[in-house]
Amino acid sequence: MSISFFYALAGVLLLGNAVLTALDNSHPRRLAASLFWGLYGLLFLLGDWLPPVLCGALVLLMGLLGGLNLVKPKAHQEPDAKAREQGALRLGSRLFWPALCIPAITLAGSLAFPWLKEQGFDWVSGNATLVSLGIACIIAFALACHLTRESPLQGLKENSRLVDAIGWALLLPQMLATLGILFAKAGVGDSVASLVGEVLPKGVEFWAIAAYAIGMAVFTMIMGNAFAAFPVITAGVGIPFLINDYHGNPAVMAAIGMFSGYCGTLMTPMAANFNLVPAALLELDDRHGVIKAQLPTGLMLLGANILLLWWLL
Repeated sequence: MSISFFYALAGVLLLGNAVLTALDNSHPRRLAASLFWGLYGLLFLLGDWLPPVLCGALVLLMGLLGGLNLVKPKAHQEPDAKAREQGALRLGSRLFWPALCIPAITLAGSLAFPWLKEQGFDWVSGNATLVSLGIACIIAFALACHLTRESPLQGLKENSRLVDAIGWALLLPQMLATLGILFAKAGVGDSVASLVGEVLPKGVEFWAIAAYAIGMAVFTMIMGNAFAAFPVITAGVGIPFLINDYHGNPAVMAAIGMFSGYCGTLMTPMAANFNLVPAALLELDDRHGVIKAQLPTGLMLLGANILLLWWLL
């Protein structure tokens, strides 16, 4: 099994949402919204075989549809509130089992599949962690259907409702991660290294560590995604200073560096799918209420990450 299977599955779900949108005659922008979700699903299904230039053109078209505010949610029939309350009371803490089994199964698969490969059982090709996550989501979906006594069709309807609620912001993580790679290829990391090298005091490892962790957080706040910040800040600060100058552990640097980037994610409106969309879904009066609630946690975690890097690197 490979990650391509799960990409194809995501593509099928997105295409299904495109079909449902196209069939909704009451939708104010059904053709534009259907085109957006259809193109997104097509990229997941056929992205490995399509020419890169065509993929880029399709992404730009999707960005244009989202930028023109043409990707609107369709009408969804909400489940009966009383029935939902009764179901929650019946299930109790079991309601959380599907969500909790995702990290548990992902961790188990991430450890088990590489070990099985060493024993001659090469069941997974590619990234074992991502494949394990995909398997975990499928098992969680089956468990949720069993516990709630709902058909898989209801799960597909809820998927469509959630995708519509997020809207075009669902595209942001992939676009921002790609933007980070482009920045690294364009030499932004070298420019950052030059600037940091001029201001960092020589021979003081702590300030290099602080510059790396804070740089990851700040650049993530600007870009809205830690995956976009990682190649730039790691190429500009992490590798030349923490690895080359101070001979740090690359695995520790990468893991805590990404965590530092996630601290920035907690504190920025640029991470729209994490911070603005939940505020809209919860109908909060303050659209930045989620960020304000997360800000103390983000700052404390960033400080802890700097100390962890200083201790473990």
